[in-house]
Amino acid sequence: MGGNMHDVVIIGAGPAGLSAGVYCARKMLNTLVVSANVGGQATWSWEVENYLGYQLITGVELVERFREHLDNFSVELREGRKVTSLVQRADGFAIATDKDGALEARAVIVASGKVPRLLGVPGEDTYRGRGVAYCSTCDGPLFRGKKVAVIGGGNAALDAALQLNQIAEKIYLIVIEECLGGDEIRRNQVLAADKIEVHTSTRVTAIRGERFVQAIDIEREEKPGSFEVSGVFIEIGSVPSTDFLPPDIELNELGEIVIDSNNRTSFPGVFAAGDATNVIEKQIIIAAGEGAKAALSAYAWLVDNGCLAASY
Repeated sequence: MGGNMHDVVIIGAGPAGLSAGVYCARKMLNTLVVSANVGGQATWSWEVENYLGYQLITGVELVERFREHLDNFSVELREGRKVTSLVQRADGFAIATDKDGALEARAVIVASGKVPRLLGVPGEDTYRGRGVAYCSTCDGPLFRGKKVAVIGGGNAALDAALQLNQIAEKIYLIVIEECLGGDEIRRNQVLAADKIEVHTSTRVTAIRGERFVQAIDIEREEKPGSFEVSGVFIEIGSVPSTDFLPPDIELNELGEIVIDSNNRTSFPGVFAAGDATNVIEKQIIIAAGEGAKAALSAYAWLVDNGCLAASY
């Protein structure tokens, strides 16, 4: 392999990827972080109340703190790039993106996180970016004083509804299950909010409009109906961003990367951390810790394989 060989390429710049970058830099590794964006799913969080050291902080603000920390180190960060493939070569790995030629690395840390799960109804693709959204933190301010629908019944949907409660005129929370899920605290806040109207046992059948979203069609107990809305926030979960990985890397039935306690994947030299893995709890603080572990494991692997001298 020619060109600029990195010790480690980190795929993803959420809490796991940024934390891994800091720890790789502290081990004096030539490190590149490549990602479509900085922050990942953490930026979707309106309020974070359980990150040690901060009693209350928004996801965007917390990510900015992470980034400021990373900026203190000599770590190259390339944003706006989607990784399309990961291939093993004789002396390392080649990582292709939609904008670069092959990026070269001796070891790889996959911290690619998750992407929103699609609703899969007519109109979703047509109105994406024209009223259909997947991030209330990012797009909520566009719907100030308007009626919106939030689709989903878990914590992500409850957080979105609560955030929009401060912005929108009316929020229809559409839940396909018979009751709300999520944490009890959030459920109570949603039920107490005057502008949030909860509809359980209800499914969305279509999203309609002209140039922009104007309404959603619903069905409840086999009876059709509709709500006039300007925005539709789809919050029905997410799926691991692992489609670029080679088949040699083991995934579980959910498409998550299977790792051991040291963040090693089934493929030597490839490590993983964060929400893209089979770690049970998906929390910002856990992802950050897992990123640190993955970096230390990658460093140990590079030393063990004679790629660099130990520096403890």
